[in-house]
Amino acid sequence: MEYLIELLKIVLPAGLVIYGMFIITVSFLKKEKEMKWVDIRTKNTELLLPLRLQAGERLCLLLERISPNNLIRRVNEPGLTAGELHGRLTEEIRNEFNHNLSQQVYFSDDTWETVRTAVEQTISLVNRSSQEVSGDEKSLELAKKIFQAALAQEKDIIGHALKKIKDEIRMYF
Repeated sequence: MEYLIELLKIVLPAGLVIYGMFIITVSFLKKEKEMKWVDIRTKNTELLLPLRLQAGERLCLLLERISPNNLIRRVNEPGLTAGELHGRLTEEIRNEFNHNLSQQVYFSDDTWETVRTAVEQTISLVNRSSQEVSGDEKSLELAKKIFQAALAQEKDIIGHALKKIKDEIRMYF
């Protein structure tokens, strides 16, 4: 029995010391892991923030370029017929959108859906306006119809999409 008590006098303090060391080691490793995680997130933010800003700039540029006012000024040339202008406008909108498809990875699904809807509604506006004009008429007639339809819209979808993009970018600051 005395042998057991002597053994406990040695084993019990040693066990407590080992348990204390275990707790300290686990705590230290946990803090190290948290520090590395914070470091990774900081580096990630340093890399991703400029990419997100650039993606926001590109989407804003896309929306500005496909707005009816800017689009018609850029694409319309003297001597075009309404049918030719219609084809060029829809092609230009689709090209601009396809060129910027990769930017969706930097934005929420809701914001990207708003951008996509703005593009689709702009194409729809051009198509509706072209149905009101004969394809052989001057391109100026189609341009007038597009401007009238854009002004008659209740909601400025391009302005709404621009606001969504800007709001999402502001979340990072």
